[in-house]
Amino acid sequence: MDKYPITARSLEKYFHIKGDQFERAYKDHLSGYRDWTEAEHAADWLIFPENIGTHISIDETAVSMGELYTIVSNKAAHGQKGAIIALVKGTKSETVSEALKKIDEAKRNLVVEITMDFSDSMHAIAEECFPKAMITIDRFHTQQLSIDAMQELRVRLKREERKKDIEAREQHKYNVERRLERRKEDKTDNRGAKRKRKNEAYKPMRLANGDTPIELLTRSRYLLTQSGDKWTDSQKLRAKILFERYPILQQAYSINHSLRMIYNNKNATRESALESLGEWYNKVTDFDDDAFNTVSATIYEKQEEIVNYFVYRQSTASWSH
Repeated sequence: MDKYPITARSLEKYFHIKGDQFERAYKDHLSGYRDWTEAEHAADWLIFPENIGTHISIDETAVSMGELYTIVSNKAAHGQKGAIIALVKGTKSETVSEALKKIDEAKRNLVVEITMDFSDSMHAIAEECFPKAMITIDRFHTQQLSIDAMQELRVRLKREERKKDIEAREQHKYNVERRLERRKEDKTDNRGAKRKRKNEAYKPMRLANGDTPIELLTRSRYLLTQSGDKWTDSQKLRAKILFERYPILQQAYSINHSLRMIYNNKNATRESALESLGEWYNKVTDFDDDAFNTVSATIYEKQEEIVNYFVYRQSTASWSH
């Protein structure tokens, strides 16, 4: 239990003990919890100054029951032992900054870069507690903005297809009822009393891969987030049908892919990335979609910190580098 996150009850059948009783004994006597000097404030904040490094990240995480905590980690630890520098309850900049300032200022000034998302509160914390560090907006959060805009368009198209489907079903139902009424009115037609035939049930349109339009848009959610060279054969067919049927979604995918390629360019520098972003803004302007326009404006506002990524190519995720 010292090394692995297991419950006392899980040990019952192996060691023939009472789990609840052992848990109390472990907490009160074996674990050293009662003598832990941090116990009084552990629920609100924990700091580990010895884990600080030159490249760190700050993010929010849900520890338990959806309760948000701010976590500061050392990227050199790659998510392993010694990664956590601070864990503070909540995301309020004043509260988090107060806890982080318990770390000696000289140590905090050793930080060269701090990566984060677009959060204003995280930005305020970084400026207050790590004034000498370069702020870098995480690449994956930036790309996610574009992905979300594309998915918003996909959902919008799906909503339109669902509306068409409902109208088609209602029209089918109306046509069936009208045919039955005409049969009853036609005295020479002895089929009027017959029940509706099973083959008169509504059948939605099926595309080349067997999907209905609604299913096509639903099942394309994942493939739209991936580069085309990672698609399986079935995904390639689905994408082909999707883009032929919805060219506007192909344009959105192309814009999203262009942003991904800016980051994937191994030879890109901070300056060349700024130029590439300028070209990307033009593509978004030509596309003229509200969701993408909002993303473009958001990225433009933070572009100086976004292109800082190309200095050290660090990400918020501690294990990604």
